[in-house]
Amino acid sequence: MIKGKTKSGFKFEIDEAVLNDYETIELLGDVEENPLLFPKVVKRILGDEQTTALKNHVRDENGRVNAEKMTAEVTEIFQSQAQLKK
Repeated sequence: MIKGKTKSGFKFEIDEAVLNDYETIELLGDVEENPLLFPKVVKRILGDEQTTALKNHVRDENGRVNAEKMTAEVTEIFQSQAQLKK
């Protein structure tokens, strides 16, 4: 299990088996051609519970989930897990 925390304070855990799953890798490749698949990647890697928690973490005062903030958080999570695996 990979554990971490983003700069904004979101704590996460990623099951290493999910990262080593061929279907996850396939989905990551598909995002290059179709960015609308990005939410599926997030759910696949973080799971439903953590995805909901992350959306709530970046939700603004109007109740909207800011797409740029969500993308930045997920990017930071991906980068940190890559750093931890080194």
